[in-house]
Amino acid sequence: MAVNDITFSISSGEVVGFLGPNGAGKSTTMKMLTCFIPQTSGSAKVNGFDIGEESIKVRQSVGYLPEHNPLYLDMYVIEYLGFVANLQGVKNTKTTIKDIIADTGLELEQRKKIGALSKGYRQRVGLAQALIHDPEVLILDEPTSGLDPNQIEDIRALIKRIGEKKTVMLSTHIMQEVEAICDRVIIIDHGKIVADDSTSNLKTSTSRTVSYLVEFKGVTSKSQIKAMPWVKAVVQESDTKWIIDSNSDNNMQEDIFRFAVDNGLVITSLQQVENSLEDVFHKLTKK
Repeated sequence: MAVNDITFSISSGEVVGFLGPNGAGKSTTMKMLTCFIPQTSGSAKVNGFDIGEESIKVRQSVGYLPEHNPLYLDMYVIEYLGFVANLQGVKNTKTTIKDIIADTGLELEQRKKIGALSKGYRQRVGLAQALIHDPEVLILDEPTSGLDPNQIEDIRALIKRIGEKKTVMLSTHIMQEVEAICDRVIIIDHGKIVADDSTSNLKTSTSRTVSYLVEFKGVTSKSQIKAMPWVKAVVQESDTKWIIDSNSDNNMQEDIFRFAVDNGLVITSLQQVENSLEDVFHKLTKK
């Protein structure tokens, strides 16, 4: 079973990251929502239209960039976008194509054949075709795959801007991307949703410990630090720098200051270490 009884909704103006390990069911879900493959049971609506009964209206409402970006390699960029615009019934085709080429940074490549483009620029063409009919819903499977750091920043900014007015659902393995542009995260594993929350809530709710990075002016031992109340684990970063884990219900800062005073140490830095989204992802999906 690829997807097992998952339920979620995404509001207009919301950018949602759809995450999961390979084979979790992300692309299958996106293909069902875009009417590329039918569901064997259950139902879904996109922009108010049922994917089983109103698939044409769903497709008209959706801009879709698949994981494996299908393009006509023998067509010129501007020619291909004109072809897609005509399929979608776009009015003011020339103006629309000009605007979408500018938005996706394809000005210098528009007269080239798609087959002559780098992977990054082909990805931009795929994103341009997904946007050209101004859809209410945007579904993007690995939208920044193959882009260089500058291109990634540009596309992220574009997606963020689009997300202010449209519903955006995107799949990616780049956790920094999720934190940069997503309001909410849905994590799927083995066909089931294992988390659905904001990134900040996920990073706090999935952790049972609070970690502190502390640096002393002076050398101490691991056994001395572990003797403090409520210390769960200690990791030595250097002779003077330590990561100290405590139970989440207890504030360790006072204990750490007291420990320093009792042992004649000076604290040069002390900060709480947050779980990263990557840590959360591992905890929820790694068996």
